[in-house]
Amino acid sequence: MEKENQPEAVSSVLKVFGIIEALAEQKEIGITELAQRLMMSKSTTYRFLQTMKTLGFVSQEGETEKYTLTLKLFEVGAKALEYADIIGLANHEMSYISRQTNETLHLGTLDGTEIIYLHKIDSGYNLRMYSRIGRRNPIYSTAIGKVLLSGLTNKEIRELLADLTFVKHTSKTLENIDQLIEEIEKVRKQHYAEDNEEQEPGLRCVAAPIYNRFGRIIAGLSISIPTIRFEEEKLPQLVNLLQVAGKNISEQIGYHDYPEILAP
Repeated sequence: MEKENQPEAVSSVLKVFGIIEALAEQKEIGITELAQRLMMSKSTTYRFLQTMKTLGFVSQEGETEKYTLTLKLFEVGAKALEYADIIGLANHEMSYISRQTNETLHLGTLDGTEIIYLHKIDSGYNLRMYSRIGRRNPIYSTAIGKVLLSGLTNKEIRELLADLTFVKHTSKTLENIDQLIEEIEKVRKQHYAEDNEEQEPGLRCVAAPIYNRFGRIIAGLSISIPTIRFEEEKLPQLVNLLQVAGKNISEQIGYHDYPEILAP
């Protein structure tokens, strides 16, 4: 049954992109002209346009029958470019930290109620954190997740995580949203976050934020160290490395008001 629907689904996708390309070439266009250009019936063209209008990709010009593209496609494309730029910039900074520490580095961002890893540099040690680019982890039990949440208000955090079940990955995992918000308050003040064996037993993580040009936290940069190698007295040095890297990346994408950096 699924295979039988595939040609129809592909055809629909082609029609949608045909409409997008036609609207991109001409500022505004009516249904009749658009249907003729794409060799589609007016009813089919109208149906697609109404769906695209509902999703915010197309707008109707006043009371006319003409349609035009909105800036939503630009917005989507800009987000993709933003993350592509960040990965390249972050790789340079992460490589430097890797040479200084020989530990695992991650770049991650928010996707729903999870973090997703965009980039990674492995530790040079045999004992290391298992992860991969594209892997997801809970937002409430990771250092990157806490950094990302610190850019939201407490109300936004509660709304985002309203339907989330807190799973106890270890004995140290936070158990509810109240505990999490209390932790986030600390993150906002100190401008870095920690995961103290909350996601995996025997693993410590520290993270600092990356801002876009509008001052919004869009990613987190973290270092992961097994507890047997973690030295508490070196925490300020690790935080400094991450914050300097976060500042450098943020400045290169247009943000120049990075909060005060912790001295090593």
